[in-house]
Formats: sequence, C-alpha cells, structure tokens
Amino acid sequence: MNDTIRLERLIDAFATLADTLVAGYDVIDLLQTLVENCHDLLDVDSAGILLANAEGRLEVVASTSEANTLVEIMQLDANAGPCMECFQTREVVSLPDIDVDSSRWPDFSTTALAQGIHSVYAIPLRLRETTIGTLNLMRNERGELNTADIRAAQALADVATIGILQERTIRDASTLQDQLQKALSSRIIIEQAKGVVAETADVPIEAAFGLIRQYARSHQTSLSLVARRLVARELRLGSVWAPATETDARPATPEPLPPSPLGTWPISLERGSVGHNGAHGFPGH
Repeated sequence: MNDTIRLERLIDAFATLADTLVAGYDVIDLLQTLVENCHDLLDVDSAGILLANAEGRLEVVASTSEANTLVEIMQLDANAGPCMECFQTREVVSLPDIDVDSSRWPDFSTTALAQGIHSVYAIPLRLRETTIGTLNLMRNERGELNTADIRAAQALADVATIGILQERTIRDASTLQDQLQKALSSRIIIEQAKGVVAETADVPIEAAFGLIRQYARSHQTSLSLVARRLVARELRLGSVWAPATETDARPATPEPLPPSPLGTWPISLERGSVGHNGAHGFPGH
C-alpha cells in the first residue's frame, strides 16, 4: 500500500469513527471498527482491546484474531503482561522483542511466542485522568513499531476514547459505568449469538461474527439487537446472506425458529468469553 492510499484510508478510518459518535451508537461496534482499522492500516498482525468493567477489572471486548484474544486472556488470568502494565501505569508499554524480556512476564512470553507473536505495543485508552482500557497491537516480527504508525494508533485510540467518554458521561460517573457495563454485557449476548450462527449455518466462529455484523450494518441496527434476536431464535442467518431487494433488506417478519437452550454455548467474561464448542469466540479479522 503506497503512502497516498494509506493516508486516504486513515482519513476514512477517522471519518468512520467520528460517524459512530452519535446518540445511541454501539460501543462494541466502535471498538471493533478501531481494531480492524489498526490491523488494516498499521504495520501490525493483530489488534485487540481490553475494557474495564464496573469493578475496574479488564475484559476482552474486541479483537482481530483468536491468537490475539488468547494472549490477552492469558494476561487477564495471570494479572500480568504488557497490556496489564499499560492499564495500571496509564503509560504506553512497548515490547519490541518478547524473547529478550521473556523473564519479565514468563507466562505471557510463553503464550505469545507459541502463537507466533514476537512484539507488542500497548496504548492506554485514556482521557485526562480517566483510563477505560487498552489498545493492544501485536506483531509477528521483532522490532519497534514505526513512529508514524504509533502516532496513528494513538490518534485512533484517542478518538474512540473520546467517543465513549462524552461530556454527558464524564459529568455522571454512574452513567459512564452503566454504559461500559452495558457494552460488556452485550459482549456476552454477541458471543452466544456467534455460537447460534456457527451451529445453524455450519460456519466457523469467526465467520459467524462476520455474518452477524454484515446483517446489522445492512439493516442499520446494532450488533447487540441482532444478537439478542438470534439468541431468542427470532432470527436465523444462513452461511451466505445478501438482501436481493430493498424489501428483503429489512424483513418485517423474521423466520421463526424452535426454542433451544442457551447452555449449548457457555459464556464467562470473568476469564474471557468462550464460544461454540468451547473455543474462545471473539471477533476475528
């Protein structure tokens, strides 16, 4: 990708993030857009976001790969790693060569290297004195992330953070906690919906998330609402979905499905969500 095209796509990325900063925007969709932009436009192989819940504990809410998700969950379990340190110190943490610093966080290093990850760059999602999570960039190659990409990643993270910490939530701490907790609760429903789609459409977990997001965007509705309808069996998505007509794009009566117990797709955000068939099921690129 040449510099001109990259610059144009970065401008589009900022415009897309800005478009989400309206009343009723979907926090999960905002953060997923952020990590996908980082993956597509920066010199990184995967990106993920850890968001603090109402109790201040971090949880994985967006990711571009299962490997990234696994490494982040391992840090949460061990309460140690560059992303955890980034959140605790509110400072950027750069780990250009995991092998060199393997003794610093041995469990993290072992898991990351096993997934082919050799360098990490963690950026706090913060505004003034408020820190709500971290943006984590992972690379398969060793070495520092270049300066231009660091600046772009920080700017994208800042826009997303400002979007979440709007003035009305800054003025009311309880509103902020409710908003963030709602986003984390929505993640549970989305993970359940991914399991439903993976089962009924016979597709992998990551493809299931793509179908759900495609449907939500085509129908101009939130991921959370589509997920709730899928889990309630009020909606069914096939392995290939594309509305043929304007009428088809917003059906009045979704296809009914027989009830099914939700226990088939267990979820626990305490130590990362678990998707269909017990696999960690977060969005993938």
